[in-house]
Amino acid sequence: MSEIRATAAAVKDAPIEQLPDGYLSRTPWFQFILISCMFPLWGCAASLNDILITQFKSVFTLSDFATALVQSAFYGGYFLISIPAAQIIARTNYKTGILIGLGFYIVGCTLFFPASTMATYTMFLFAVFGIAIGLGFLETSCNTYSTMLGPKDKSTLRLNISQTFTPIGFLSGILLGKYLIFQEGESLHSRVANLSAEALHEFKLEALQFTLQPYKAIIAALVVVFIIVLLTKLPSCKVKTKSNEAKPSFGETISYLITNKRFMGGIAAEFLYVGMQVAVWSFTIRLALDLDHSINERSASDYMVFSFISFFAGKFVANILMTKFSVPKVMIAYSLAGIPLVLYIVFVHDFSAIYAAIAISFLMGPGWATIYAETLAEADPKYKETAGAVCVMAIVGAAVIPAMQGLLSDMVGSLPVSFIINAFCFVAIMVFFIVKLKENKA
Repeated sequence: MSEIRATAAAVKDAPIEQLPDGYLSRTPWFQFILISCMFPLWGCAASLNDILITQFKSVFTLSDFATALVQSAFYGGYFLISIPAAQIIARTNYKTGILIGLGFYIVGCTLFFPASTMATYTMFLFAVFGIAIGLGFLETSCNTYSTMLGPKDKSTLRLNISQTFTPIGFLSGILLGKYLIFQEGESLHSRVANLSAEALHEFKLEALQFTLQPYKAIIAALVVVFIIVLLTKLPSCKVKTKSNEAKPSFGETISYLITNKRFMGGIAAEFLYVGMQVAVWSFTIRLALDLDHSINERSASDYMVFSFISFFAGKFVANILMTKFSVPKVMIAYSLAGIPLVLYIVFVHDFSAIYAAIAISFLMGPGWATIYAETLAEADPKYKETAGAVCVMAIVGAAVIPAMQGLLSDMVGSLPVSFIINAFCFVAIMVFFIVKLKENKA
């Protein structure tokens, strides 16, 4: 027993080595926790979008499709910046990518101040796009970096643990929106219904001033985080190359990734998963308001709080299940359970449907981190930075699927029916993991 303890102590005290494939011999816990604390930062911004969609619909008198453009601007920014971010990270390091991301995030938040003065929907979309540029750098850096901070065989588990921090951001964002943006009293739709043009303009300006409040708090938090990251030494986690071995070019990397069928299958699954997650959350508050006209936006936002708690629980349970069952089996079970819940929302048009939406959040818990890590593992380590960027680019599904759901809602005149799109996403994700299970067995 004493020999075992001595061996364990020796392993604990041994210096952390960077292995040739970029992974570390063991996890540096302070750095890992610091990187994991980045994850709530984009969770907060993402959940505030759900608040903005509801706020802007009434303030600017928008259709469901037009409100979904908030998500299109947000996740379109991810799509455009991911490859440039990966190129910068490849030439520098993950720490540089994180600091650039935090800087752009701060700039994007400050753009809400001129947007509230100009009081135009387009300017707000521009501010949201600015935030997304920063978050694109952060996610491209942190998602891949989290998988690298330790042994390779635990990379998926590490990312799932880091992603467990994300719901903290989701909850923070929705609570900031609930208490700082939404106000007591009648719903926004009821308050603007009978206002004159002049009174409506004044009401719009007042409502948009409330939109600023959460972003003041976020800017303060980001400045503190920026300083901590700047002062912290972070391992490079770069693949070691021979002195005479040239790094693969961008064109060579993209050619390799496109021809890697298993990698591209994961990208398709990521596209649909993120699109489904954002679509469900974008319209949850609206669904509650649609099913019960007696409640206001502040009350309806409670169901998003429950959704994020459910999401956290689903992720936590999945982490436990993945220590006992294979990753594909857990994801197949989660997807299979999600399909009937979506159909319940589509066909049962009473308030109980909102609880089905909350349950769906439970089943979406492990989706992003698991698909990301499993997809990234299919790429050769020397292409890791760009492969991670392409995985982040798949987030553009959140710019497409919510817009499709909003368009369908406008076309059929029923928000609950539009949720049918998410059932097809669950089916596709289930098929992806069934194929992966068969490949693993083979």
